[in-house]
Amino acid sequence: MSSHVRLRPYIVAARERLAEGREKLGRQHQQGTAGIQLCAHQSDLFDTIILEVFESIVSDLGLQELTKELVLVPHGGYGRRDVAPFSDVDLMLLFKPQFEADVKPLAQRILTDLNDVGFDVGFSTRTEDDAWNMALRDPVIFSAQTEARFLAGSVQFFSTFMRRFRLRARRHCRKLMRDIMQARGDERRQYGETVYLLEPNVKRSRGGLRDIHLLRWIGFTRYGEVDVKTLSLLGALPTADYRAVRNAWEYLLRLRNELHFHARKSRDNLTRDEQQRIAMLWGYEGTEAVLPVENFMREYFEHTRAVRNVVNNFAASSELTAHVSSFLVSLFAQRRDGYFRIGPSEIEVPRRHLSRLEGNLCEVLRLMTLANHADKKIANATWQAIRQHMMANEVEVTPEAARSFLSLMARTPRLGDLLRQLHELRVLDKLLQGMAHARCLLQFNRYHKYTVDEHSIRAVEEATHFVTKAGPLGDAYRSINDRTILHLALLVHDLGKGFTEDHSEVGRQMALETARRLQLSPRDADTLEFLVHKHLVMSHLAFWRDPNDPDVVLKFASEVGSPERLKLLYVLTAADVMAVGPGTLNPWKEDVLAQLYHHTLYHLTGGASSRPYDQRLKAATDGVHAAAPKEDRDWYSRQVNYLPTTYILENTPAQIVKDLRRLRDLEPEHAVAWGRYQEQGKVVEYSVGLRQGTTPGVFHRLTGALTSQGLEIYSAEIHTLEEDLVLDRFVVADRDYEGCPPAQRFEDVCRALANAAQNTCNQPPTFRKLWKAERSAAVAELERLPTRIGIDTTSSPQYSIVDIFTHDRVGLLYSIARTLYECGASVSSARIGTHLDQVVDVFYVTNFAGEKITDEGHIQHLRERLYQAIDGEKSQ
Repeated sequence: MSSHVRLRPYIVAARERLAEGREKLGRQHQQGTAGIQLCAHQSDLFDTIILEVFESIVSDLGLQELTKELVLVPHGGYGRRDVAPFSDVDLMLLFKPQFEADVKPLAQRILTDLNDVGFDVGFSTRTEDDAWNMALRDPVIFSAQTEARFLAGSVQFFSTFMRRFRLRARRHCRKLMRDIMQARGDERRQYGETVYLLEPNVKRSRGGLRDIHLLRWIGFTRYGEVDVKTLSLLGALPTADYRAVRNAWEYLLRLRNELHFHARKSRDNLTRDEQQRIAMLWGYEGTEAVLPVENFMREYFEHTRAVRNVVNNFAASSELTAHVSSFLVSLFAQRRDGYFRIGPSEIEVPRRHLSRLEGNLCEVLRLMTLANHADKKIANATWQAIRQHMMANEVEVTPEAARSFLSLMARTPRLGDLLRQLHELRVLDKLLQGMAHARCLLQFNRYHKYTVDEHSIRAVEEATHFVTKAGPLGDAYRSINDRTILHLALLVHDLGKGFTEDHSEVGRQMALETARRLQLSPRDADTLEFLVHKHLVMSHLAFWRDPNDPDVVLKFASEVGSPERLKLLYVLTAADVMAVGPGTLNPWKEDVLAQLYHHTLYHLTGGASSRPYDQRLKAATDGVHAAAPKEDRDWYSRQVNYLPTTYILENTPAQIVKDLRRLRDLEPEHAVAWGRYQEQGKVVEYSVGLRQGTTPGVFHRLTGALTSQGLEIYSAEIHTLEEDLVLDRFVVADRDYEGCPPAQRFEDVCRALANAAQNTCNQPPTFRKLWKAERSAAVAELERLPTRIGIDTTSSPQYSIVDIFTHDRVGLLYSIARTLYECGASVSSARIGTHLDQVVDVFYVTNFAGEKITDEGHIQHLRERLYQAIDGEKSQ
């Protein structure tokens, strides 16, 4: 509100009308008024109020004659008449240059009074030349002005302005189209490049309202029209595409109205809270396997996917360069198979031959394979024709079609994009069992970022990127001579989701059916079945078990059976984790996956493939011996025999000698701590040295100290050396710093660790309170899986393995570790996994005598106490 002591009567009246109007519109929305209709009513309300305020200002200032020389222009969303209940209002006061001085007081009053009414106003004053020059330089201004309409002032002035604006836009069509598409691309990259984000922005994410706006802006630039129906009548937009856009526009506007009315402010993010609330409000139903909210989001994704496809096709067909490309293709193209023509950048089918592709799966796949081999795009006209004719219910998968698809799957360039095209054409539905079911299927959890079908295609895409990747993953991928089954397994691996049964078991059956459809050889069918059925095994062992444990490695090697399958499973696992979302395969996870791969490969090849590894280990231990003081070399050599191989290989001989010297110089009842940044894994390793028996229950105090410093623990290992020396190692992520933390940070953490190791008091540490976006109780309960605790006494000959699946909270790890100690369990090593709110913690434990816990009474007591510690403290 402005600084006026008393508001003018017309402002007070306008405020009341705006409040009453919004309340009335809110009731209409609740009664089911269509989104487009409600937005039009909203625009009418705004028009009425703004026009009354404008006329009152003109009357107050005595500027009636001036209104013949200017025009008040709504633009942007307000001009488009799809303004949401609490969106801003964009207005432009267009005037003739000679009246600039007279316009200034009018403009100031308009802005002040409309703000006092309660509008969030975006206001500008421009001459006709200003409006054009700014639009030519700035695509955001240009796109807003394409939506301009008349509200008050001179109708003739406005008509002249828009006629000239259209003509100028047509003359600069190529530049303006390039600019607005680039600006929209930048916005999509900020708010979500894929349609299938699980928490999308209804307006700005891909396939949302902004893409419909983009279609309108391109229409104005290319054809001089923004109205979607008019573009359809002009023949620029196919009738089916018009209907798809119209339906999506209605759906998205109604959804956006609901978000605004519920928040009573501008809100466009479709959060999980809102998804759950709206699914219940709008009466979506679920099944035993699919939640109501998942069905709601599936419909959302169907609409946004349709918008994406229509806008992509419309943009491509509207580019002026298409005429030149068509000419060049006709002039210079090579002919393939009689009618496929390849140009400088794309492949097309001449119009007279398009009928050959109608419903013909084999020919469509042959075209896709040819495009992939030639590294070309498919021409837009050809793509549209295929899309219109590939919706037949029954399409035969002939042997030739199967061979074409498998040939395509063996390639790397643009495979992800080609699979998305096949998916949009429904071709993958015909080839892969379960693909239709997975379309737009959301998993309502906080782990996966994408829908099942998008995740599956992204997994293939991530794998193809390994072709240029350095390190073990890239080496493994490049050494696979035929990647067909690998890519196929990645595409199929999660299609079993959305059923009541375990998705790996369902996926196994889908893999077998897919193998039958594609007529795979028995060997390839067996490999595909194995990879899909076992696609979670390697990540489970690497992240939740000790990849250096010989028993773990031996059992895994036995399950895999051959080096070839191991390599395929290794690459598949990494690509699967990467496709979950950005950053999910962090350097530490990549490193432990590589460790498990190399250890298992050693067993499967009888050590032949790991000679370089053995040579590195011998060189490292010899280096420690050489770097140790001469008088104590025997002592250092004996201690090295107790150190884990990963520690020996990850550190220089000088560093290892330095660490061992810290242990050798330890006084009784004392502890020492130090830290080291690992560049390869982008993690910090903190080590604590003490003598066995210095302080009982030290593990939970050390985890508490690290957590209290805001560190995220990935893994922990306890190593007992000679002379009762103990080395505790923790691999952590320090989210407070990018890269290596400063020296002071290391000092603070090491001091906290040493104090915790030497402190025998049972006072729990204090933990940071971290801000997290609040979620409704309904959503939190929906996402919360019940705590599960498993105690495995058979997998390891030395340890009992405690698996804990639960929801994260501050201090959870400390509570678990302390409970283990209080129940007589000594932790030897641990794997700590956290993703958002989900936790998987794994502890290798013995009793205090160093023996595996096998007593049923002890195990039951341990399990009960852990449940009590976790579920009994959820409110903390």
